[in-house]
This record gives sequence, C-alpha cells and structure tokens, in this order.
Amino acid sequence: MINDSYFNGFILLGFTGQPLLEMIISGVVFFFYTIALVGNTVIILLSFLDDYLQTPMYFFLRNLALLDLCYTTNIVPQMLVNIWGKDKRISFGGCALQLFTDMVLCSVECILLAVMSYDRFNAVCKPLHYMTIMHSQLCQALVAMAWLVGIINCMILAPYAISLPRCGNHHLDHFFCEMSAMVKIACVDTTGLEVTTFSMCLVIFLVPLHLILVSYGFITVAVLKIKSATGRQKAFGTCSSHLIVVSIFYGALIYMYIQPGNSPNQDEGKLLSIFYSIVTPSLNPLIYTIRNKEFKGAMKRLMGKEKHSMDTKGH
Repeated sequence: MINDSYFNGFILLGFTGQPLLEMIISGVVFFFYTIALVGNTVIILLSFLDDYLQTPMYFFLRNLALLDLCYTTNIVPQMLVNIWGKDKRISFGGCALQLFTDMVLCSVECILLAVMSYDRFNAVCKPLHYMTIMHSQLCQALVAMAWLVGIINCMILAPYAISLPRCGNHHLDHFFCEMSAMVKIACVDTTGLEVTTFSMCLVIFLVPLHLILVSYGFITVAVLKIKSATGRQKAFGTCSSHLIVVSIFYGALIYMYIQPGNSPNQDEGKLLSIFYSIVTPSLNPLIYTIRNKEFKGAMKRLMGKEKHSMDTKGH
C-alpha cells in the first residue's frame, strides 16, 4: 500500500489487481519499444549519412522517425518502471512534462502526416516541378509550422488540465499522464475544458485528415491517367507506405476519441492508448523500410563503406 497522504504527484494505477496482465503488457510494450528505438534510429542515421536520401520525402520521414522516438521514450521507460517495480508514483513535474510532451507530439504527428501527403501529391502530380516546389526552405517551414501548432495547442489545454482541483485524489487510472485521465479525477465541473479539448482535437485531427484525403484524391486521379501498368505501380508504391501509416494512426485516434455513441471503456481505452502511442511508432519504420528499395540500397552502401574502411585499415 502506497502512503500518498503527503504526496503531491500522481499514482499511475495501470491494471491494478491484474499482475499477470500487466506483465504480459509490459513484455509486449518492451518488445515494440525496442523495435521503435532501433528502427527509428536507423531511419534517422541513414537519412543523414546517405547522399541519395537527401530529398524532401526522406527529410519528412526523418522528422517522423524523430517524433516517434520521442513519443515512445516519453511514455515507455516510466511505464515499465511502474509495472516492474512496487512504486507506481510519478512526480507532479514528471507528470506535467509527460502530459505536455504527449500532447505536443500527437498534434505535430497529425500535421506532419498531412505535410507528407502534400509532398507525395507534388511528387506524383507535378513530378517535373517537384524539387522546385518542395525546396529546402519550404520543407523546413512546414515542419516548423507543425511544431508551432502542436506547442500552441498544448499550451492552451495542458496547463488547465494539470492545474484542475483534485480534492486530494492522486490516482490516475492509466499507464501514463494522459489528458482524459487527468480530467476524470478533477472534483470540479470540467465541461468547459472537455468542450474546448474536443473542439481543438477536431481541428488538429480532422483538418490534416481532410488535407490527406484531398491529396490522395488528386494522386489517385493522376495515377489512373498513367497508361503503363509499371508506371501506375511505381506511383502507387511511392505513396502506399505513407497511406498505411496514416490509416493505422488516424484509425486508432478516431476510434479512441471521435467515434459517435459510447466511448471505449477505461480498460479498452488504456489498450488503445498503448497501441497508438507505442505500437504505431514501432510499425512506422518497418512499414517505410521493408518495402523501400532506396533504404535497402542505403543500408548496403553504408555497410559497403564500413567493410571497405575495415579492409583499408587491415592493409
């Protein structure tokens, strides 16, 4: 039993009373976290080191990989410490940082996925002008805009959520400091915050999703006009990985937050949170690299350089 009489932080309950389930979940989370660490680190390093990957597409992919790396690292280490240890507490500052980071990164990823769809739109629909349109200054400005919107969204909602009166209740029914879990333990009327949060989530989630759908609408029309089957297959191949990632990410978020009718129950909500915040970032590098010939080529070139360097030293 944790004595929290004088504790100013929070206690993350997780699946309290179900130790076997917690251990299974922790094993799954550790497995996917390892994949996320290795996979996203490989993407970041290859896109920096290989000259053939210095294009807008891989610039955005490098930013997505960095985002996913931060996203999982913000949640998983603290989560595993709480599950594997007896102390399930997190300090007020640690919880605030986790909440702020989670909200910023989730918002940025929504916008970044829309930016990447705009990049694919230009690559497929305007191939001759692609490099002129997607110049480095525009790419950097689009990424900066995504971060700015994410930070603004967080600064509006997170301080209000973290400062809600809780009347001595420190128990968060979740694995990490998540917005909905913070609101549920408040002992005041939170209708205003919930309406504001829902409205801003609609903007942050649905506006980028609309842009993605419009971009892929134009892409589909452009691809269908290509006469050769090989050309159509190549055009679809450049977009399929991004489309899969968008479907997984937005599918989980829509089911979690924007579905009509009854929302998921608390335990289901925890599992869905684990899926979109831990499993999805680990799937992204697999989706982008396994089917990508350019990444495989970059890996071979890098390994070839290492082998040549070792042979040179040997002589």
